[in-house]
Amino acid sequence: MLEYAEFFNHTIHERYAENRLTVLFGYRILHNFTLKILALDASTEYLSLALWLDGKVESLDMHAGQTHSQIILPKIRELLDASNLQMRDINGIAFGEGPGSFTGLRISCGVAQGLAFGANIPVVAVSTLLSLAHASGRDKVIACLDARMGEVYFAAYENSAEGWKEISAPGLYKPESLPALPSDGWVGVGSGWDAYAEPLQSAYQSQLAECLTGKYPSASAMAELSVSRFEAGLGLPAAQAAPVYIRNKVAFTSSEREKSST
Repeated sequence: MLEYAEFFNHTIHERYAENRLTVLFGYRILHNFTLKILALDASTEYLSLALWLDGKVESLDMHAGQTHSQIILPKIRELLDASNLQMRDINGIAFGEGPGSFTGLRISCGVAQGLAFGANIPVVAVSTLLSLAHASGRDKVIACLDARMGEVYFAAYENSAEGWKEISAPGLYKPESLPALPSDGWVGVGSGWDAYAEPLQSAYQSQLAECLTGKYPSASAMAELSVSRFEAGLGLPAAQAAPVYIRNKVAFTSSEREKSST
């Protein structure tokens, strides 16, 4: 425990070195230096970490089960050590804001806040569903995460030269009651497609081109998605980092969910 505490505490007095911006909040990056971003996500049973080193990405992805809180800090340190970096070398932190596991989202947000506050650097929150779309390598994506209790977190995105466009905003749905989407050529991605393949495929039928199974939110994708926001000075102070739950209540019972749908 002392080692982890020291890892956090050492960041408290670390500031940017020479030839870096003192503050990124609300400003464009003006100096010519290598942008280094730490990205992290604990929204599912997987832990995903990544370092963006001015275009080069180093990542660490592993099945964590329910051990995120125990392993996330040592794994971040492991990732930094592999690139011979300290937290004082990082310019910003991207994190998975949700939707996803309530506990996992709080861990992601809390760690991002703690490290960013200690290092006096900004944060960027990235949708877990958008990260699924971006990591898929496809241009028309229906991203679904298994939300348990017979529901999925759902969003649809389309990519173009201007970037990702939200076709259907993130929401919580029964697999049998998904929003209608325009045109065809859609690709299904995410654990929701693994858990509810039949009803999801039935919902879109000929509109669906393929399904990519075994996919989870990616910190590498989050790092890539955050770059333009950091460069534009759109990073937020650590205190403003917040998870996006979508569900209004952390622990609905199955009977409560059933009553609310009638």
